[in-house]
Amino acid sequence: MKFKPVYFLLSLTVLIPGLISLITFGLKPAIDFTGGSLLAVQFSDQAQLPNTQQAQQLLAPLYQLSSVQASEENQLILRGKQLSNEQKEQVLAKLGSQYGPVTAVRFAVVGPALGQELLIKTLTAVVIVAGLIMLYVWKQFQELKYGVCAILAMFHDSLVLLGSFSLLGYFWGIEVDVLFVTALLTTLSFSIHDTIVVYDRIRELKQKNRQQDLAVVANTAVLETLSRSINNSVTIVLMLLALVLLGGTTIRWFAVALLIGAITGTYSSTFTAVPLLLLWENKLKKR
Repeated sequence: MKFKPVYFLLSLTVLIPGLISLITFGLKPAIDFTGGSLLAVQFSDQAQLPNTQQAQQLLAPLYQLSSVQASEENQLILRGKQLSNEQKEQVLAKLGSQYGPVTAVRFAVVGPALGQELLIKTLTAVVIVAGLIMLYVWKQFQELKYGVCAILAMFHDSLVLLGSFSLLGYFWGIEVDVLFVTALLTTLSFSIHDTIVVYDRIRELKQKNRQQDLAVVANTAVLETLSRSINNSVTIVLMLLALVLLGGTTIRWFAVALLIGAITGTYSSTFTAVPLLLLWENKLKKR
């Protein structure tokens, strides 16, 4: 743990661009949070696929669009105000008359009130989960510093994930939806799971070597658990990588969010949570 400054610097290098993007651009919310409708249409021929500007001009009299996004498999994703089934059929007929046969592969409508309620519930869930985890770790290890440092490492992972999707949203138009919330909460769980494994090993070694300095105990604990953490994480990363590459457009960004969470969670358990614990211990000694 003599390289603690390097670990903190590496974390800041990843965190700062994402934080700047979050403050400046924020996240790009899907209709799950803003309300409205999403209509994904598939064209029969790639040559007939209109560009986003053509689609907006054609549908302007029928549908107040907020965005048009080209997707794989000859698809356009249309987002805008709420549509009824009758209006949806009019949109499909209009596109079909101009560009050939089209089919609706996805249609979703969310009211603004439901979107606002979902956002509030998401934030409440994150706060409750963080508080309960901190209390649990504090109780199990009988020291507040373990709970606080575990939560700080967990929020480190959350900020990395949020910052990454803020950048993806600004540069590539990637939106955050309910699946992203699921990935975020899963990341919290994955992060704290590995952290507790390392902390538990530190506690065991401290009980056996009460006179030994915490830094020495932490180094030993990290060395003994690192291979287990890496082996466990590699299997998860490979599975998620397969989903990213082969899982299709519907779950691709959900898998990307889980992949980012798995990687940063593995890193923070050893190189963020443990250095924070040593930093806390050093501050107590100086006092």
